[in-house]
Amino acid sequence: PTKKVTTATDNQKFQICMARFFSSNPTIRVCVGIASWIPVIVWSIDHGFTISSVSGRSMQPTFNPDSNQLTRDIVLLNRQAAISHKYIRGDVILNGFSAPDDPDKVITKRIIALEGDTVFTLPPYPDKFLRIPNGHCWVEGDDTYHSKDSNTFGPVPLGLINAKVTYILWPLPRFGKVPHIEKPGRVAIYADSSAF
Repeated sequence: PTKKVTTATDNQKFQICMARFFSSNPTIRVCVGIASWIPVIVWSIDHGFTISSVSGRSMQPTFNPDSNQLTRDIVLLNRQAAISHKYIRGDVILNGFSAPDDPDKVITKRIIALEGDTVFTLPPYPDKFLRIPNGHCWVEGDDTYHSKDSNTFGPVPLGLINAKVTYILWPLPRFGKVPHIEKPGRVAIYADSSAF
């Protein structure tokens, strides 16, 4: 009988070399293990839940109720809601657009009206009422007198919303769901807009 000689292919030789390298160096094995989770973490941050802080007075008393402005509320953001565009009036959202007077500032506001609704605006908006165009919403701060919102810059495209703010995480005495507040006296609701 003839003896069969098998030789390793280049790919097999590479696999054997890599197996020896990783088994002999536990630090590298741990680093590769950690690095393999990076795509999962990035996906979770972009499409799942993340944590952020809220600064400023425009959302008082919902966020940062202390008038001294020394502490910031830490909140949980639901980014999946922004991907699916499932909003209702009263949701608090994080806008991906920048404030008109500060391009580096991200804005946290409450949805007052959705596409198709008619909102009764406040100064300085030039018109007394406005029908919200398709693909847009009307956002305002809870503290009307300290808020730059849709009354300043108009309706906001739904595609620019980054997340829905769902929970207050810090400070602990205020831990819980973000309160859902609607302003029915300011909005004439379009019958079919409840599906948005």
